Amino acid sequence: MDATNISASEQEKILGNLWKAAQGLGEGHVLPTVDQLNRARASLYNSLPEEGVGFHSVQRHILDDIVPAFNGASINPNYYGFVTGGVTPAALFADAVVSAYDQNVQVHQQNHSIVTDVEFKTLDLLLELLKLDLRLWLNGTFTTGATASNIIGLACGREFVIRKAAQREGSPIESAAAFGLHEVLQSIGVSSIQVLSTLPHSSLVKAAGVLGIGRMNVRDISTKANPLHIDLEKLQTELCKSDVVSIVAISCGEVNTGRFASASLDDLRKIRQLCDRHGAWLHVDGAFGIFGRLVGDDAEFMAIKEGCDGIELADSISGDAHKLLNVPYDCGFFFCRHACIASEVFQNANAAYLASVDGRDSFIPSPLNIGIEDSRRFRALPVYASLLAYGEVEYRNMLHRQIRLARMIYGWIFDHPGYTALPETTSREEMLDLTYMIVLFRAKNGDLNRALEAKINATSRMFVSGTTWAGAPACRIAISNWRVDEKRDLALVTEVLESALRSSGSA
Repeated sequence: MDATNISASEQEKILGNLWKAAQGLGEGHVLPTVDQLNRARASLYNSLPEEGVGFHSVQRHILDDIVPAFNGASINPNYYGFVTGGVTPAALFADAVVSAYDQNVQVHQQNHSIVTDVEFKTLDLLLELLKLDLRLWLNGTFTTGATASNIIGLACGREFVIRKAAQREGSPIESAAAFGLHEVLQSIGVSSIQVLSTLPHSSLVKAAGVLGIGRMNVRDISTKANPLHIDLEKLQTELCKSDVVSIVAISCGEVNTGRFASASLDDLRKIRQLCDRHGAWLHVDGAFGIFGRLVGDDAEFMAIKEGCDGIELADSISGDAHKLLNVPYDCGFFFCRHACIASEVFQNANAAYLASVDGRDSFIPSPLNIGIEDSRRFRALPVYASLLAYGEVEYRNMLHRQIRLARMIYGWIFDHPGYTALPETTSREEMLDLTYMIVLFRAKNGDLNRALEAKINATSRMFVSGTTWAGAPACRIAISNWRVDEKRDLALVTEVLESALRSSGSA
């Protein structure tokens, strides 16, 4: 029997079973048991079957042996590690279509496939959701995630600041992408490129390493009072250095606290003015923080709105759709205000570049010329489906539920004698206003605190990620799943945290 001969009805049945399984997996434990993990590992094939075991055998193996050893990162609302997000029903459906039809989003060929048109329109819809002007943000693309988006952002910034320096020096060599980083830096008399930031995400530091800027050239420009806020005097001092060129990177949603590197539009205007004066590139790592632009004008969320104000003044913005947009891995996005710089960096040397014409709607660039990959998945379709299915209102409501749950948990921890809410403060209300998606905390009992992450996760009722804050262990609850229910989830979280205290004798 031909193992590849699967009828259309059988395919539909398989997809239907997977849909039901995915809907049901949201109930129950967030982590697999030790037995499930051991069973799955023992079931893995150690050698390639010569004849093949057949489709149905593989199907049973995956569903019965491997799937039970998955974690509940996207399907369980109480998985609070990282900012994982979930998968909305519309996105799940669209992702199945993407896999079934396996379209390669590579070159815009209007008589060949609709996929580049869909991606281009989806980027427009995303800009609209994020309150970014379609007329200014001319260039965008979907990526695998924040790491790829930050690589693109720093690569565009690298090209921009080198060109600015080459123009000042009158050098004919002004492109690192064309001539190489070493050659162009020598030509313009610059020793290095630096990235100026505050508490940057590890993906931004990784991007600096990948691009030849160097991880050691990511420099801190924070204030003494707040390690996230930018010290404008430090920034100006660094930008004035004559032997380096600079990219300024702003964290819009810092990884440990979820808070913002700026507090107002005025902050970003001052940073923008300094960048313009010194030929620096301004990049925003939007990750999950950029979705704070959806909160609206309600006074309840004003601190979040102000933390996102002004990011439209940046040169480039990166973000993760798989986080608060709740579409499947892998999906990030990148936007740039400069019309041609991405194509100058990422142009495929062996493919004819499509010349631009006036008007956004009349020109769709080939994605292989404005991003890292040549061949890639049609990851725009789940975003398109989810944006259309739920619209701005439902995404705003979803975000409000997530923020309110984070604030309810933060307030409970702040008031509890056994826990410390971080960063430490005496102003409960101020910190509640600043709480976005993440709650950072530790146990006051030092012995319990060292084991707190393990105790919480051992319950398998919720999952938190461990981190450090001010030199000591801490736990981090990151809320990002569309399935959030404030009352239900607060009860579960507080019960687990109370049980951790009781088990250690700290209650």
